Amino acid sequence: MSKYRAVFLEEASEHLEEMSRGLLELERDPSRAEALDLVFRMAHSIKGMAASLGYDAITEVAHRLEDRMQAARAAGRAGQDDLALLFKGLEGLEAMVATVRESGALPPSAPAHVGAQARRAPAAPSAAPPVATAGPPTKKAPSPR
Repeated sequence: MSKYRAVFLEEASEHLEEMSRGLLELERDPSRAEALDLVFRMAHSIKGMAASLGYDAITEVAHRLEDRMQAARAAGRAGQDDLALLFKGLEGLEAMVATVRESGALPPSAPAHVGAQARRAPAAPSAAPPVATAGPPTKKAPSPR
């Protein structure tokens, strides 16, 4: 397992650096398609690697960031709210990967503020800010056939 953890740490660190670079590019140009794709791919790769090792908290946050990036790609740009949440998610992933690196232990659950905010779907601007919940994501009930 330590061999796989070492590979995960090396690759996750590289992906987090690339994600950071992509987010900085999106700050300069929110519609830069290459940066939108890069951040999406890095979140997707981290999600897959973390899932294969049972790092559920990392998988969860990476999945939420991937979902947010998919919505930004569909819109053709990352909004300011998206970028703020993506940077928070990046910080959360970095902290969880650091926990794995320093202790070799499974990272704790995703910080509530990271998970809840990354989970929110992009919405049209409104007068009141969206309410973030700290609970786990809910699953859709299967549709009756």
